[in-house]
Amino acid sequence: MALDDATLVVRARDGDTHAFEVLVRRYQGPMYRLALHMLASRGDAEDVVQEVFLTAWRRLGQLRDGRAFVGWLYRTTTNRCLNIIRARRPVTEADLDRRESIDAAGSPERAAQVSEQLIALAAALTRLTPEQRACWLLREVHGLSYEDIAGATGTTQTAVRGRIARARAQLAEAMSPWR
Repeated sequence: MALDDATLVVRARDGDTHAFEVLVRRYQGPMYRLALHMLASRGDAEDVVQEVFLTAWRRLGQLRDGRAFVGWLYRTTTNRCLNIIRARRPVTEADLDRRESIDAAGSPERAAQVSEQLIALAAALTRLTPEQRACWLLREVHGLSYEDIAGATGTTQTAVRGRIARARAQLAEAMSPWR
């Protein structure tokens, strides 16, 4: 029987390392994908995820509502990524984690086209502002609500909607050759 996040957080707060391991296994993949898409660097993404979960373990006692754990992870991951982006110029790295899309594409010609599209999308994402990129990824890739994105990025829902709209417009223009 799978336990819910709130129960696992309470148990982890009481020192149950197994409960925390379950939370890590449950959410390390989504946090890694978010960090990878934001930073375009596997090494940086791995470092961020490791730091986020270490911070979560150390500060678990500060989390008052166990149901807020996932939002807390998204907010912490997003903020760490934004700090790294602000500290350096983003570097485009071809995301080799697109095998699922390529394998599903069928023919080699279609696989090559999908690969080129994903590389173009990754490059277009690096041209967005860090805030736009974070909002777009949290919405389109991770499926978060505007309210959750506002909480994760420390802004208002109106600002989130605006950033996503601008990101969508820029990405649509950048991807227009692929239509």
